[in-house]
Amino acid sequence: MRREVILITGANGEIGHGLITQIHKENRARVVALDLKPLDDCLMPYCERFIVGDILDKMLLGRLIAEYEITSIFHLASILSTKAEYNPEAAHEINVEGTINLLRLGVELSQWQGKPVKFIYPSSIAVYGLPNIESKRSSGKVREDQFCSPNTMYGCNKIYCENLGRYYSKHYRQLAKDPVKNTVDFRCLRFPGLVSAETIPTGGTSDFGPEMLHYAAQNVPYDCFVREDTRIPFMAMPDAIKALLMLEAAPMANLTQTSYNVTSFSPTAAEIEQYVRKAFPEAQINYAVHPQRQTIVDSWPADVDDSPARKDWNWEPDYDMRKAFEEYLIPAIRNRYSSSSC
Repeated sequence: MRREVILITGANGEIGHGLITQIHKENRARVVALDLKPLDDCLMPYCERFIVGDILDKMLLGRLIAEYEITSIFHLASILSTKAEYNPEAAHEINVEGTINLLRLGVELSQWQGKPVKFIYPSSIAVYGLPNIESKRSSGKVREDQFCSPNTMYGCNKIYCENLGRYYSKHYRQLAKDPVKNTVDFRCLRFPGLVSAETIPTGGTSDFGPEMLHYAAQNVPYDCFVREDTRIPFMAMPDAIKALLMLEAAPMANLTQTSYNVTSFSPTAAEIEQYVRKAFPEAQINYAVHPQRQTIVDSWPADVDDSPARKDWNWEPDYDMRKAFEEYLIPAIRNRYSSSSC
């Protein structure tokens, strides 16, 4: 008998750590985890099975259909923004072709199981492309349908995959003589910059926030790659996990769109520095602006409008900036670097 599970790709990443841990805490479902790298030992007991594998391996994904009844797919695997700029072709292969493979898997599972499989996709503020800094300062809270002309490969990948998900969910094989009765139930979150106490930043262009804190906690000098006045939205990792699970649990009838902004607080780099220095007075923080990365961050909104998520599925973050730093980030990061943790 095929066992009912949730599939998580990119399971060993920042979001994967928090998601697997929270699913285990809530006894929510069995997890099958997939990643290119071996899963951290502390997460292994929380998983029904861990597979070292590639989302480009169609045969591997196909075997999952026969082995498991997958009710939801959390597709977290991707090459992040900064790394994608160094190798855009590889980013396209992983971020787009890998997503198509998972969407196809979702369609086949939905047909096999006789009901739509939920496909939860984390997108990013990188899908936005404001034309200049003046537009950024005057635009206010940006909606999901505004300024969707990204100027990074990562942003292009994400907005394309959002549209692919909408297509597979709403219009798949619409001209076929035998229309598909059950296809994927695609649901997307556009995340702001994410800050985590549990994992090290891994190449995102918004990582100047968490990097500043992690470096200070280790008493290592940090050269911030953006200006002091740079402002983008952020969210604490527990809220990101909460948003993923809330969207996955929301009744389909309540959802009015396939892609939703979520956010929490929108500080400048200098405001983040103030919290870091308050906690770590000896922090060595300088500003060494990387022109290209600064241009990318300047094309992202200073804030986003997440009112559709609040209306459709009662989204509300638990952490504002003060609580995120004082009650989550700083205590957990102090503990991380004073003792060995997962």
